[in-house]
Amino acid sequence: MNDRLLLAPLALLGLVLVGCSAPRVVTPTLVLPVPMQVSYESELGIARLGQMLNSPGLTPEQRAELFFQRGVVFDRVGLRAMARLDFNRALRERPDFADAYNLNGVYLTQNQEFDEAYEAFDSALELAPEYAYANLNRGIALYYGSRPTLAARDLKTFLDEDPADPYRLLWWYLALEQTDRDAALEALRSHQQAHGSDEWAWDIVNVYLGTMSDEQLLNRITEESEDNQELAERLCEAYFYLAKQAQRNEQPEQAMVYFKLALATNIYDFVEHRYSLLELDLIGEQARLKR
Repeated sequence: MNDRLLLAPLALLGLVLVGCSAPRVVTPTLVLPVPMQVSYESELGIARLGQMLNSPGLTPEQRAELFFQRGVVFDRVGLRAMARLDFNRALRERPDFADAYNLNGVYLTQNQEFDEAYEAFDSALELAPEYAYANLNRGIALYYGSRPTLAARDLKTFLDEDPADPYRLLWWYLALEQTDRDAALEALRSHQQAHGSDEWAWDIVNVYLGTMSDEQLLNRITEESEDNQELAERLCEAYFYLAKQAQRNEQPEQAMVYFKLALATNIYDFVEHRYSLLELDLIGEQARLKR
């Protein structure tokens, strides 16, 4: 089995993830990668960028770029407070830095500071109107900020840039279904028929359409992943969308397990990892309100 733990018994997994209270609704088997660790290259990159920032004679534009690049590396290794600090430093040095506004907006979304996040993405798009990923991230912020109609508009703009990307389609669908679930499902089916391919991620769409099971998706990921990093990355993505599907099917315990599994991959800079943490925060808030 190389360095993978495959098809772990769910009873054991329930004990690991949620203590004595095992989930009631679960899949029979799950796939676990070895959690990714901070690489030597990332640690070295942080050190080198810090040394460069101490160099004399840097222009504000150069300092902004170095702060931004170090923030990206901090983000990649999960040091989010340090990353956000560097993105803000980059903006102080260069107030027209669209990339820094975009990533700062992502952090504001994760912290549920939605109005500030919208402003950050608006600034990014004002500075760079063709900045497609700002549309994605603003759409996600609007989705979590309970503005699904506006979210769907931004996410459709992002999808139109690359209609064959199943992840773009899934985010658009998640926003659409908040206003009209039947219409969203039909739009998902039509788009899949027009643009779907044999790429593995389209099988996530097939799970949503009911033509594939969770287990079949996980088995394909296991069979086709070339190494542990690819396995971890694919599972981070798959478990997030399976969790959203479980929520849709009113299976909250299973959704929590899937979100935790996405987090356990340690693929910190993936959208799916970022918002698995937010989803668990939202679940916790809802549980506290019901007490």
